[in-house]
Amino acid sequence: MHLLRLALKSLGNRRFSAILTVLAIALSVTLLLAVEKVRTEARASFANTISGTDLIVGARSGSVQLLLYSVFRIGSATNNIRWDSFEHFAEHPRVAWAIPVSLGDSHRGFPVMGTNHSYFEHFRYGRSQALQLSQGQAFDDLYDAVLGADIARELNYRLGDEIVLAHGTGAVSFVDHADKPFRVSGILERTGTPVDRTVHISLEGMEALHVDWQQGMPARGSARIDAEQARELELTPKAITAMLLGLNNRISTFAVQREINQYRGEPLLAILPGVALQELWSLLGVAEKALFIVSVFVVLTGLVGMLTAILSSLNERRREMAILRSVGAKPRHIFGLLLLEAASLALSGILLGLGLMYLGLWIGQPLILAHYGLFIQITPPGLYEWQLLGAILCASILMGSVPAWRAYRQSLVDGLSIRT
Repeated sequence: MHLLRLALKSLGNRRFSAILTVLAIALSVTLLLAVEKVRTEARASFANTISGTDLIVGARSGSVQLLLYSVFRIGSATNNIRWDSFEHFAEHPRVAWAIPVSLGDSHRGFPVMGTNHSYFEHFRYGRSQALQLSQGQAFDDLYDAVLGADIARELNYRLGDEIVLAHGTGAVSFVDHADKPFRVSGILERTGTPVDRTVHISLEGMEALHVDWQQGMPARGSARIDAEQARELELTPKAITAMLLGLNNRISTFAVQREINQYRGEPLLAILPGVALQELWSLLGVAEKALFIVSVFVVLTGLVGMLTAILSSLNERRREMAILRSVGAKPRHIFGLLLLEAASLALSGILLGLGLMYLGLWIGQPLILAHYGLFIQITPPGLYEWQLLGAILCASILMGSVPAWRAYRQSLVDGLSIRT
């Protein structure tokens, strides 16, 4: 303890360089922990987005692309699938339930999804958690909309509010469906998934929006069909974007998947969500590793800065070391003093970096959620994070042994002698 107090007082006498060294280590630790936190939470967030769905079916494209646009609302479909194809597989003897998904519109940058009541009954996220309404009810009227929790919070919507949907999925749209406004009939409980940032309407409501559109453009003049006229029309959709299937028995998953992929009615692709997620992470694995390696080198740079600071101060402290030796300090005490200084600097940097990381997460959590739809949960460091921090501390002690060994080797006479 006496040696530790002496090391802390010594650092206090060189507080400016010590603070800079601690800050450099702290920033590097913050970067490393933040990268690992975002990486692990992103994986957990993606994995928890969908649960209990055996197959995702869409137009033939890539499995990752189908997963991204149908579940995560990222990107767009290459083509739609016909409604009769959905009905064919929804009535398949091995299919327990089917959820239609129709995309293509938005509301103030948030995606709009057309579906039916099967979505609220069968869709699961996380550990087989069902969707729950915090307010209101699922759509009963043609122009009812159920909002995700984040949309209601960010745009301050309440039950009964009127919203106008826009054509297209971009943040800015030049074509609004202002002639057919929707009413907020329900708000979902928070899920931490893309559901929170989705406007849900009925398939018939989605069809009503485009009932008078021709070749991708709204009708003009007398050809336009207003909201009340649309109620009288047949609004069964002609096509949807994708469908989610739950099977009676998971043993038959591959058989049904093969049947869908070989369907002669139109080219379809059926994917297993878990397999597609693994493919996605394999694509991102190289970038993850590269980012981790960069973070590790940043940490090493901070530790090298600590080593440089201690080594550069050794020459100025030769007399200090010699005086300590002259009053009874043994070489091992000098070695321990320098080692404790290095460990104190590293430990202070680690603790400060840990605090900065959590402060950054607390500030950045709503921003990341708003811009990327990714919910970063603020949790205590796990075993892997503690192992990383322990490795940093061990590396700092190892590096601190270099100046400690040099101080250990300095002789009393060398320290007291005057250089000319």
